[in-house]
Amino acid sequence: MRELAQTARQWISEGRAGFLARPVTEQGFGPREPAGAVLVDPRGACAGSLYRGVFDQELVAEAAAVPAGATARVCEVSVGGDEAAAARLVCGGRAEVLLQPLSAVPAQWWELLEQGAGVALVTRLDEAAEHAESAVVRALDAPADDAGRRAAELLATRRAGRDALYGESGLVLVEAYPSAPYVVVCGGGELAEIIGRQARLLEWEAVTAESAAEAEEVLAAHGDAACLVVLTHDPDFDVPVLKAALAAGIPYVGALGSRRTQARRREGLLAAGVTEGGLATVHGPIGLDLGARTPAETALAICAEILGVLGGREVKGLRDSDGPLNG
Repeated sequence: MRELAQTARQWISEGRAGFLARPVTEQGFGPREPAGAVLVDPRGACAGSLYRGVFDQELVAEAAAVPAGATARVCEVSVGGDEAAAARLVCGGRAEVLLQPLSAVPAQWWELLEQGAGVALVTRLDEAAEHAESAVVRALDAPADDAGRRAAELLATRRAGRDALYGESGLVLVEAYPSAPYVVVCGGGELAEIIGRQARLLEWEAVTAESAAEAEEVLAAHGDAACLVVLTHDPDFDVPVLKAALAAGIPYVGALGSRRTQARRREGLLAAGVTEGGLATVHGPIGLDLGARTPAETALAICAEILGVLGGREVKGLRDSDGPLNG
C-alpha cells in the first residue's frame, strides 16, 4: 500500500476516477504480501500488486460497475490451481475485495504513508457494503473502541497487517502500516554490512553508528521504530549505548558477544544504574538459536530474532540457551 501513495495523490490531483482495491477476507493463496493493494480505474489502468495481478481486469470491470454516489463495493474473486500456477501464485484461493473511490479515502492517509509514518486506516462498511467511511488512526491517539484497539495492536507489531471485525452495524476493516523498523548497528566489519543487507531485504531501514554519541542520537530520533544491535566490545561504547536504549524503551536491544562479554556488560550496566528488569530485556548473546556459524547465518539469526520480538512471538534466542554460541 505504501508504494501506492504517490500514484494515488497524482490520480487525485488529475481528477481521475480511481479506486483503491484490497482484500477484506482471504482463503488459500499460500504465503502472500499482507500489504497487497492495487489502484484501478474503469479505463483499465492498474498500479500496485494484489495476487500477482491475476484479478486486475476483473477489478477494473467491478470498478466500472460501481454506481454513482456509492463509496464502496465488495466483490468476490477466486482462482483455481492451473490459473494460480500460471500467475506464479503458490496455490489457488478466494477473497472478498473492497473497492473504494479515491475520493472516499482520506487525503491524510496518502500523505502519512508517503512520509513513512506509522498509521492505520479504519473503514466502516454498512450492511449492504455499498457505503464506507474511512478514518486515519495513529497509535498515540487511537480511539478506545474495538477497531482503535486493534489498530494500535497491529501497529505495535511493526509489520503491515489487516483484520476484519464484525459488529452490529456491519463490517470494520482495520489496515495497519507501521513505520519500518530502523536497525542501528554499533560496530563495523563484515557482519555489520551483512546485517544491513538482510535488513534492507526485509524492507527495513539500517544504519551503522561509528560512536556512542552518534548511536544515541539516532536512537532518540527514531524512537519506537529503532532496534539496537551492538557488535562492538568496547565498554566505553557498548555500555552507554545499551543504557540509553533501555532508558528510551527501544523495542529491541541486542548485543553480540560471548557469555563472558555479556557478564562484563551486565556489571557495567548495573554500575551505571540499570535495573535487573532492564537487563532482562537485553538479547545477549544475540540472535535466535539456529546453530549459526558464518557471518551470513549470524545476520539471519539476528534479524529473525528482531522479527520475532517485534511481532510479539515467543522465540528461543541464544540468551535462553546453555549450548555453544557457534553451531
